[in-house]
Amino acid sequence: MRKRYSLHFYLAGSVAARAGDEMSGPALMLAGFALAGSTVEASSLLAGITISAAVGGPVLGVLLDRAGRPGRLLAGALVLYAAGLGVILVGLGRLPFAVTILIAVVTGLLGPALSGGWTAQLPRVVLGDHLPRANALDAMTFSVASLAGPALAGGVAEVLGAPSAVVVSVVLITLALPAAWMLPARTCRARGAQTTSVISDLAAGMRLIARRRALARVTLTSTVSCIAQGMLMAYIPLLGERVLGGAGRGAVLLSCAAISALVANAVLARFPRSVTPDAIIWASALVQAAALALAAWGQPVVLIVAVLVAGIGEGPQLAALFAVRHREAPDHLRGQIFTTGASLKITGFALGAAVAGPVVTWSLPGALALAASVAVLAALAFFVIPSATPTVSPDGQP
Repeated sequence: MRKRYSLHFYLAGSVAARAGDEMSGPALMLAGFALAGSTVEASSLLAGITISAAVGGPVLGVLLDRAGRPGRLLAGALVLYAAGLGVILVGLGRLPFAVTILIAVVTGLLGPALSGGWTAQLPRVVLGDHLPRANALDAMTFSVASLAGPALAGGVAEVLGAPSAVVVSVVLITLALPAAWMLPARTCRARGAQTTSVISDLAAGMRLIARRRALARVTLTSTVSCIAQGMLMAYIPLLGERVLGGAGRGAVLLSCAAISALVANAVLARFPRSVTPDAIIWASALVQAAALALAAWGQPVVLIVAVLVAGIGEGPQLAALFAVRHREAPDHLRGQIFTTGASLKITGFALGAAVAGPVVTWSLPGALALAASVAVLAALAFFVIPSATPTVSPDGQP
């Protein structure tokens, strides 16, 4: 199975799914504004489809871990997510908005399938010796998606209309179905998979994250880093307006960050063992802190450099996070570890964006300084948990 399923096939599917996911948020906002005529309703759609990921991620991970053919379950999740986007689009302006928001929340439960749920299958695609390079390439797909998704949403909305942007995001997610469906099967059943309940497996996964210190460190650091990243995202329109001469030009900043993250991960893929992933996790948080502090300078060239530096921090941190999870998670809990981690990161990002709104009205430089402080806190959080780890049995129990 490993020989028949190509890594390139996996990467093509993950790029399509993640680009569709990255496109869906901006597309829904644009469609909500165009069809409902309200910025409040537009932003509520985005909030609705992201907030439920914190609940859906762990449950989806458990189900993936219990499945003999997790690719089939992953493909089903992609179908339902794409269908949910379509129902939201059809319901805008036709259904009561509260019903549309409810559909968005239910759809968002499946969001982690496009991130952590997909990455958790990588060890069944490549052999162990090739996993570090494949892991870096997998992280690059997030950078490609974050670069292409919003750009496609804006371009398609401008040319064909905002509803068409949602349709294109659905098409992209659908294109990933063959790669998901054909993912390799689990070679053997995990011990206890047939006798334990979903609740027991959920508890086991949470205990593993808390007790296996390497996992706890990277989970805490990456989640706090996402708070800082969410704050930066909220500042982008205002930075574009005040420094670059137009709020819409903030999209250029997002592209700069995605490009530098992509380049940094390409270098990491070339030299996958040059630095330990654990060191990259906390060092990348400091790089992001420096970038946020630099952005407060208020000059166009300096701002672009700052965002490029931020991407250099974000890209390798994601690749390193995946590497640690692959290294530390037992196979029968791997899906849950990845989807739970994705849920926490999404929640952290949303929290950062929510906090940023009131703060930035007070002072943009002060808001950037606060975001830089949060990124420094993320690096320090790594060292709050001692490095020594207890002996853990194959079932994840200490």
